[in-house]
Amino acid sequence: MATTSTPTTSTPGSTDHRYLEPGWFTQHVFNAAIVQLTRMGLSVRGSRELRVQGRKSGEWRKNPVNLLHHEGSRYLVAPRGRTQWVRNLQAAGTGELRVGRRVEAFRGIEVADADKVDILRDYLRHWKMEVGVFFDGVGPDASDEEIAAIAPGYPVFLVEEVAAAEAA
Repeated sequence: MATTSTPTTSTPGSTDHRYLEPGWFTQHVFNAAIVQLTRMGLSVRGSRELRVQGRKSGEWRKNPVNLLHHEGSRYLVAPRGRTQWVRNLQAAGTGELRVGRRVEAFRGIEVADADKVDILRDYLRHWKMEVGVFFDGVGPDASDEEIAAIAPGYPVFLVEEVAAAEAA
């Protein structure tokens, strides 16, 4: 969620394999603080604790995320690209979003690249100050063509609520 990162497996403008590894401060201080506040029930500008089962270990993995409300639906956007939580959600298909004691089981439905433009634009309107550095200079005022060009590098999931028993 913070702006310190180290490019790892990709270069700006690449597609599916884009991933920006968080720096030490982000991993150990900033994200930990956001998760702690979220666990206490304080959502920081839409933050949630995302819990997804690991695709190899089966253990629950936790990450802070920003939940976007867009045109009556809710979305998770991965500003750092194809992160571990993205890969785990792709494999598991379901997860949990938490704020305090409120736990919501959900199904994550991956959004096609062609359908991401308005979602990414709205995401940038809400959180550009926080995540804009990950968008290779593209902001909410960019043309549809510019946003469409970077869309493959930013996984987006429609969040569909499911019964807790169904998510398990």
